[in-house]
Amino acid sequence: MPIETINLTGHFLIAMPAMADPNFSKTVTYICEHNEKGALGVVVNRPTDMTLQGLFEQVDIPLESPRLRGLPVHYGGPVQVDRGFVLHKPIGSWQSTLQVRNDIGLTTSKDILTALGQGEGPAQVLITIGYAGWSAGQLENEIRQNAWLTVDADAGTLFDTPPEGRMSGALGLLGIDLSRLSEQAGHA
Repeated sequence: MPIETINLTGHFLIAMPAMADPNFSKTVTYICEHNEKGALGVVVNRPTDMTLQGLFEQVDIPLESPRLRGLPVHYGGPVQVDRGFVLHKPIGSWQSTLQVRNDIGLTTSKDILTALGQGEGPAQVLITIGYAGWSAGQLENEIRQNAWLTVDADAGTLFDTPPEGRMSGALGLLGIDLSRLSEQAGHA
């Protein structure tokens, strides 16, 4: 049976209740790139104890914006957990940005942090430490094994919904109530 080609760039991956991997149990992951080489995304509903104020102090960048100081840094996934990733809207012009959609980018260069510290930069940001990655065909296989639900993401759930509401928000895009999601997989 040939492997079906899908592109989930700009989609949410919603971990099914039976997800055994502790890195992804009860997570919503935003897919930033998906092609024949694999997929890259960031978990968007797992805030850490670190705030942006703490992160900016670690990288020695002053943070002037009181609005940003208390925002959490998120656990983005198990890959490169020593590196920061800034998911943002609008895209802007930064040294190292992956354009996810027309209005959303993922930036890894320090210039975006400097701009944010000065009260400039993108209006909406979600900062993670680490990311999630899948090799070619791996994500497709996990979806076939009922590990994930997928849905076209919306910026409101991504940036305007508090982290604890992003799972319900993503499921709501599918018309699913979290309390009605079964841990048992079924095949028609």
